[in-house]
Amino acid sequence: MITLVLLLSLGILLLLNVPIGVSLGLATFIAIMANGLSIPLEVIPQKMLTSVDSFPFMAIPFFMFAGTIMQVGGISRRLINFAKCLVGSLPGGLGIISVFSSAFFGAISGSNAATVAAIGKIMIPSMEKENYPKDYASAVVASAGTLGVVVPPSVPMITYGVISGVSIGSLFLAGIVPALLMVVALSITIIYFANKHNLPKGRFSLSQLGKSFIDAIFAILMPVIVLGGIYGGFFTPTEAAAVACIYAIIITFVVYREIRIPELKKIIIDSGQATAVVFFVIATSSAFSWLLTSERIPDAIASGILYISDNALIILLAINLLLLIFGVFLETNAIILLVTPILLPIAAKIGLDPLVLGIVMIVNTSIGMITPPMALNIVIASGISGASIEGISKKVLPFFIMLFIVVLVITYIPGIITFLPNLLGDI
Repeated sequence: MITLVLLLSLGILLLLNVPIGVSLGLATFIAIMANGLSIPLEVIPQKMLTSVDSFPFMAIPFFMFAGTIMQVGGISRRLINFAKCLVGSLPGGLGIISVFSSAFFGAISGSNAATVAAIGKIMIPSMEKENYPKDYASAVVASAGTLGVVVPPSVPMITYGVISGVSIGSLFLAGIVPALLMVVALSITIIYFANKHNLPKGRFSLSQLGKSFIDAIFAILMPVIVLGGIYGGFFTPTEAAAVACIYAIIITFVVYREIRIPELKKIIIDSGQATAVVFFVIATSSAFSWLLTSERIPDAIASGILYISDNALIILLAINLLLLIFGVFLETNAIILLVTPILLPIAAKIGLDPLVLGIVMIVNTSIGMITPPMALNIVIASGISGASIEGISKKVLPFFIMLFIVVLVITYIPGIITFLPNLLGDI
């Protein structure tokens, strides 16, 4: 009974467009109340508090702060200019610039939404001026935004590392090759569309490339410093996030000088609000997940998946389909918190490395940001361009197919994920 009320309440609240964090918390509250308070209500705030009381989670507000500073400090403009000089001469150059810029910016922000907003505000109008259809330009930026949480450092990777016990440093490193595959898949799709519709392309200039690289070098160096410091043993991922903040402040205030001290207050407030949303989702998801676990729902779902087949290939496909379904309704962090306890036992049963499972989950659920009705990336792109969500969703379909192919590739060839961690002896 409690399980039925829990899931039904969540479904109704999501259909009513209640924010995901609030929906999870309210559904947990309603289920406990409907069950005659057999579980004390004070369990909810207790689980919410203990879930966020974690040292590795301290990295999230630091990365959010660093990303916000670099987002408003002229970084996105410099990254886009560098990407334009690097790949702008290819067919569909502006679209590919959006992909490369999103990859660069994702390495700074660790967020899908921030990546779409920062890149979309510049690239969507630029593509429209070159006669790109508005809904297609929006679809390109929304699809490229899926790189935001796959390119390290990544907030969902931190979340999964805390829940699963997998090294966050290993997750950061393991996300690099899948992110590159996503860049290639998106770029191929754009080039095909550009050739089909004869879209314009720019001219390559080695001197301009060199100038743009020098102008963007400090932004490009940020993920290098963060990851290099972690794997060099100089600091932990949480300490690396603090280093990223200091680095971002120095670059934007001292080197680029595009932010003044009085503006720092707004940056702190904006990053604090973004952090609060993430932590609230983590907290309510943990309470919801605890109630599910106490009712042994994860065991039942795991048994159901394993009952489908004893073939590991089929089970892996079922896992991906399950994640895609969740991605239609929930955002990445919420899915990781809810589904990880379900999938870890299955992964152990079929001999799947938890590191591989984590990256597959993150890439898969990131694609969920372009699958309606959740489709946060599409909503943000629509808000920037004014194109309809329905129109963008249709144009997103080829990108979704290519990205799902990437998911299948990394699922069935796990060496793609473990290559770099194994090479550096991190696992």
